[in-house]
Amino acid sequence: MQFTDLKAQYAVLKTAVDARIQRVLDHGQYIMGPEVAEMEAALVAYTGAPHCVAVASGTEALLIALMAIGLKSGDEVITTPFTFAATAEVIVLLGGVPVYADIEPDSCNIDASLIEAKVTSRTRAILPVSLYGQVADMDAINAVALRHGLVVIEDAAQSFGATYRDHKSCNLSTIACTSFFPSKPLGCYGDGGALFTSDPAIAQAAREIRVHGQSGRYHHTRVGVGGRMDTLQCAVVLAKLERFDWEIERRLALGDRYGRLIRDSGSPVQLLAVRPDRNCVWAQYTVMVDDRPAVQAALQAAGIPTAVHYPKPLHHQPAYAAYCCPDCMPHSIRAGQRVMSLPMSADLAEADQDRVVAALLGALR
Repeated sequence: MQFTDLKAQYAVLKTAVDARIQRVLDHGQYIMGPEVAEMEAALVAYTGAPHCVAVASGTEALLIALMAIGLKSGDEVITTPFTFAATAEVIVLLGGVPVYADIEPDSCNIDASLIEAKVTSRTRAILPVSLYGQVADMDAINAVALRHGLVVIEDAAQSFGATYRDHKSCNLSTIACTSFFPSKPLGCYGDGGALFTSDPAIAQAAREIRVHGQSGRYHHTRVGVGGRMDTLQCAVVLAKLERFDWEIERRLALGDRYGRLIRDSGSPVQLLAVRPDRNCVWAQYTVMVDDRPAVQAALQAAGIPTAVHYPKPLHHQPAYAAYCCPDCMPHSIRAGQRVMSLPMSADLAEADQDRVVAALLGALR
């Protein structure tokens, strides 16, 4: 069994993907070819965000977003410690300071009620993560930002396609950043990402930053990076968009079915809470278990792959430990000890899902 079945997805999309790739091979514009602008327009139409800038990865999107708002050395960015390292990495790379607010213990998303107490005169932005495919409480976060004149950047690497109060992830704040890493809800066949914004000045800055700060050929108006998304990867995303709505519906259905099977079993597995005003597209179908190593070993013996997103919060990582005391963020620490992700993709067969749940229940017994 595959943890994320990209082969099954390609088998269905082979004709569309191959045709899109062949078109790029025929015109030969591998950097900033016409598929880049076509993909940006398609993603604007999908999300409703006014501007989309295709970039080299989700991490690059976060970096460019912070560069576009002018983050300086010593500026603080409030974020969650329970996320992939890239969220804090880009802050530190620019000389900024990540300031952590703990998570909600039942959803693993940043607790919006804790953010305002973290604001200081040095705070420049709030960077919530839409973890596992569920958006954080963006209205509450935006309200804090408005009161203090801050920018909100949604780290939507795992939540493209999700909705929050009838609005799409990536169109919920001034800036949003997503990833097209192959296993994401909308993935390419390499690295890729996008930055979304409602601010035309930020969009223009991002477009210049991604091409080494150029506003015209060899005219560098700002410091930039080599942050372009390859034309071939944009072509893959365009092909995958053809059935993306179906894939999101399938992810929602499979997530509901996982939850129903586990709840009906009466097992001690803790399911993640999904708030009633939003959905979760399950970039990872993550549960919480005690004695995780033993459970994972039993599942592996049954041929069921698992993963852990994430075993340690950022303030327990050597590179980022200096930004927070080790005993702080107790909910993030506890989550790191208990989270476990099960196989999930739009092409997961229900029979395989039944196998996963049966193996999980057997491991717990």
